[in-house]
Amino acid sequence: MTAVASPPLHERLQAAAAALSGRRTESLFDAEPHRTEQFQCRVDGLVLDFAKHRLDDAARQTLLELADARGLLEAFSALINGEKVNTSERRAALHTLLRGTRSETQPELFALVEDTLSRMSDLVAAIHSGDATGFNGLPFTDVVNLGIGGSDLGPRLICEALRQADSPLRAHFVANIDPHDLDNTLLGLDPARTLFVICSKSFTTEETLSNTVRARAWLQAAGATDDTLGQHLIAVTTQVERAGEWSVWPERCLPIWDWVGGRYSLWSAIGISIPLALGWPAFSRLLQGARSVDQHTATAAPADNLPMMMALLELWQTHYLKTDTHAVLPYAQRLARLPDFLQQLTMESNGKSATPEGQQVSHHTAPILWGSAGTIGQHSYYQLLHQGTRSFTADIILPLSADEGDHTARRALAAHALAQSRAFMIGRSAEEACRLGAERGFSAAASRQFELTGNHSHSFITMNSVSPESLGGLIVAYEHKTFFLAVLLGINCFDQWGVELGKAIASEMQALLRGDKATVASDPATLATVRAWQDANPTP
Repeated sequence: MTAVASPPLHERLQAAAAALSGRRTESLFDAEPHRTEQFQCRVDGLVLDFAKHRLDDAARQTLLELADARGLLEAFSALINGEKVNTSERRAALHTLLRGTRSETQPELFALVEDTLSRMSDLVAAIHSGDATGFNGLPFTDVVNLGIGGSDLGPRLICEALRQADSPLRAHFVANIDPHDLDNTLLGLDPARTLFVICSKSFTTEETLSNTVRARAWLQAAGATDDTLGQHLIAVTTQVERAGEWSVWPERCLPIWDWVGGRYSLWSAIGISIPLALGWPAFSRLLQGARSVDQHTATAAPADNLPMMMALLELWQTHYLKTDTHAVLPYAQRLARLPDFLQQLTMESNGKSATPEGQQVSHHTAPILWGSAGTIGQHSYYQLLHQGTRSFTADIILPLSADEGDHTARRALAAHALAQSRAFMIGRSAEEACRLGAERGFSAAASRQFELTGNHSHSFITMNSVSPESLGGLIVAYEHKTFFLAVLLGINCFDQWGVELGKAIASEMQALLRGDKATVASDPATLATVRAWQDANPTP
């Protein structure tokens, strides 16, 4: 069994958590007059305010000692220097290289990145200028990204967050193997003016290739021929020859490398839908914002290191204050897809139960992450947050300015974000509950139903605006938080063997559904469902 800290630090953190268990967070502001200034980290307009965590300065200092003891800055240096931090697959995790964060040890790899960016830029320019057209010579108006997981969630988030009325192309995303996903997306699109991006490193991803088959048929039914089909296709893959068998021209095949994990890949050619939809300058600014937070993370001391502090806070809350889940609550409709993206980033990365050495961990690893855009969640699950029995932490995210939208409505949105933060901290006291109950004719005992305990630790994250730079920086902050937490937990955040198991069993289920029972072992409950599905879907 492994522990999250060496015995002296672990015991001190346990003692600190016990001492703070009966404290009200608001009382810490009186005890620590400089708390507001000290409990902040900043980088390029991105501000992490963690003053409303149940954490005093002594506990914070102990966490910073833990960061040094675990060598977090050294671990990050190993990451960007291309060491084999993905231990189970014996390879590097060099997603930082994709946005220009590199050391002197990777000149050849960086040359590949620069070449790919140049090819992407040329292809985007040709499509936007109308030099590259559809089968009938008309310029493209729409791009449909066919991918799943990291080949979908990151580019989808960016395109939806930064979309403008004058965006060069309309971007659409299809991930589900359920045919309704593609069918609904293609409604109203003109096949002659629709471009498809096929994202599959191996060019064997079942969901993506299933949708590709149907997308090609849609184009052919509209008049695309074998000679012109390739005008509508771009592939991001390592398998150029295999992509060619699907009518993708070699010059339209962009590389993705084995040192780039899917959930860290939006900065690569996997993200080509981003500049196609938003323009190359927006993509460059996105990379610039990401690179800036890389540089901050590599050089800032732990006390000022924004992603590192996010990881230390999550360790503190999950392992010492025993919170169950973490809610991400962006108060910006443009960031509505952020919780979806972060679910994969954090839970696929740190949803582990053993160390790289095979030791069973004796603690929980990643918390369950969930959330949605405010103020929508206030009318669904916030009731549980305020008065339910589940423990949680949260990130409330608020862009400070916007270039569009009604000023009064944006002020109301900010007021709700601030109000929920205040309510998470102070709740409603027993005295206030009694007063409220008395006004409604309830006894003192019955008035307890109006009480809200508050004291829920959470961070308040502000960003100047939802710009390419700030969004790139925000995403990278969560990327590095995820890595630092893995180092603290002693696990590998770059593999996903649980995902691979599901894929393997799915192929066996395909055989069962086809009726090939002899080759597949199963259980009675599964077989009963198979028979029900076969009855509802007779073989054509």
